[in-house]
Amino acid sequence: MNRTEFIIATAVILFVAFSLGWFANWLIHRFTRVSKADIGELEKMAQELHEAEETRDQAITYMQQREAELSNQLTQTEAELSATMEGLREARHEAEEMRAYIEKMNQR
Repeated sequence: MNRTEFIIATAVILFVAFSLGWFANWLIHRFTRVSKADIGELEKMAQELHEAEETRDQAITYMQQREAELSNQLTQTEAELSATMEGLREARHEAEEMRAYIEKMNQR
C-alpha cells in the first residue's frame, strides 16, 4: 500500500466514523426529543407549583400573625390573672383582719 492509498483509506475510515457518530447523535436526539405536549404539561406543573408556594407563603404569614395575636392575648390574660390573684390575696388579708377584729369585739 503506497502513501496515497493509505491517505485515502484513512480518510474513508474517518468519514465513516464521522457519519456513524452523526447518525447516532441524530438517533439519540430523535428519540429523546421533548414533545410540545410534554412542554405544556411541564409549564402547567410549574404554574401549579408557583401557586402552591404562594399559598404556602400566605399560610405561613397567617400563622405568624395568628401566633402573635394569641401570644399577645396570652400575655394579657396572664397579666389579668396576676392582678386578680393579687386582688384575691388582698381580699383574703382584709377578711382575716375583719375576722380578727370581729373576734376581738365579741370577746369584749
